[in-house]
Amino acid sequence: MAANAPRRLLPRLIRQAVLAREQSEGAGAKVRRSIGTPQLRNLTPFLMLDHFSVSPGAGFPDHPHRGQETITYLLQGGMEHEDFAGHRGRLNPGDLQFMTAGRGIVHAEMPVQNEDGSPNVGLQLWVDLPKELKGCEPRYRDLKAEEVPVVKADEGRVTVKVISGVSQGVESVKDLAYTPVWLLDIEIQPGGKIVQEVPEGWTTFAYTLEGEVVLGADEESGGERRVVPQYHNVVFQDAGQAVYASVDAGAEKAARFVLVAGTPLDQPVVQYGPFVLTSKEEVYKAFMDYQSHSNGFERANGWQSEIGKSMMH
Repeated sequence: MAANAPRRLLPRLIRQAVLAREQSEGAGAKVRRSIGTPQLRNLTPFLMLDHFSVSPGAGFPDHPHRGQETITYLLQGGMEHEDFAGHRGRLNPGDLQFMTAGRGIVHAEMPVQNEDGSPNVGLQLWVDLPKELKGCEPRYRDLKAEEVPVVKADEGRVTVKVISGVSQGVESVKDLAYTPVWLLDIEIQPGGKIVQEVPEGWTTFAYTLEGEVVLGADEESGGERRVVPQYHNVVFQDAGQAVYASVDAGAEKAARFVLVAGTPLDQPVVQYGPFVLTSKEEVYKAFMDYQSHSNGFERANGWQSEIGKSMMH
């Protein structure tokens, strides 16, 4: 083999593909949920993936969380955020928010009013926290679109936004979440292809936002290729070093998907609504703490978000 020949990376094979069907969630929001459904329940460390579309007048008014991290990635429009500790912010297209709920937070997430009446669209991923971190103080990390490195591959036919992790030798901003997660936004033009390394042993999935992407390597590389249409969550097997993705040269348009990988956690998941803990006793305690404004929920006592009031008729 020539000294400069690229090493062949063992492809990740596809374990399953799930169509994310649209459902109603929150107050008037439309959501395509893939992770956190009967077809795709346990995918440690991932608890839920929602592809949301929220029109003005809808939204997610004041609600609590405990025991998980949420990653919100805005694709279109705008979302405002406010919590009981006085944090307020706004996400614009391409912006992200990493929120660690830890021992307790109460917040509201509401859409902005777009002049053309268009909906506000994005992804929200719930990530489990290791048991020893579930009682940590809540925190936020906002990541603006301009902070995300963008790298081109395959003679410009592939564009990768390196939100978290590494692609083509380019690294993301560090220390975004407690549970290590890679998150890449990949767009492939017709005829383009990419071999994206992922950490070995990490749980890895792809969610298709637009177009049709061919996932998997050719048989020569030990793989199997599969055409995946829009709104599908494709879970890869744990073995393998890289995800192979391409778009047929004759395709009518580009394909866009997010590729996500995270460290599996060896712990029980007991979830009831916004509380994610490791036993029923802890979930029951979360309810009691929330209702009695104690053990992390003290600031919820008498608090109402300004942005949520529009829905409190």
